[in-house]
Amino acid sequence: MFKFLKIFVLYFFLSLPVYGEEQNKFESEHQWNFYSGMFDFSDDGAKSTLFGIQHQNENLLRDSFLGTLSPVTGFMLTADNATYFYTGIQAEYKLGFVNFVPSFTPGLYGEGDGKDLGHLIEFKSEVQLSLDLFKNSQLGLSYNHISNASLGDKNPGANSYMFNFLQKF
Repeated sequence: MFKFLKIFVLYFFLSLPVYGEEQNKFESEHQWNFYSGMFDFSDDGAKSTLFGIQHQNENLLRDSFLGTLSPVTGFMLTADNATYFYTGIQAEYKLGFVNFVPSFTPGLYGEGDGKDLGHLIEFKSEVQLSLDLFKNSQLGLSYNHISNASLGDKNPGANSYMFNFLQKF
């Protein structure tokens, strides 16, 4: 777990904004998603509270025929010390003041004292709905499924829901 935490801390400090002339160039270049919810709510024996953080660099947004695409990176920790460090891609669709954001993020899962998902490499598919609160913040709800796509001997998967607070800095 400490290896994942060191990688996350290193990524956090490398993504801090640059001060000087470059700072005025982009008003809100970093979006942080702080979330909490229930890990594997569909399995009574394995469900656990979860907390997480996700980063999106607004400079890397790309408009395409699939929507507004961007890379995301995040870290999740459950009350049972299970960890998931991930990076992947998300699409963003603005429908007035509502945002629909599907994402796909491969990552590394550490079981801790939590559920054995069958492999170190796991894949997270997620759907998030959020509402614009103010100019630089959103409040949302998301659902995800984590699975190893049968890379391991077993593939029980985990279904989770989260409440999200997104803030641009």
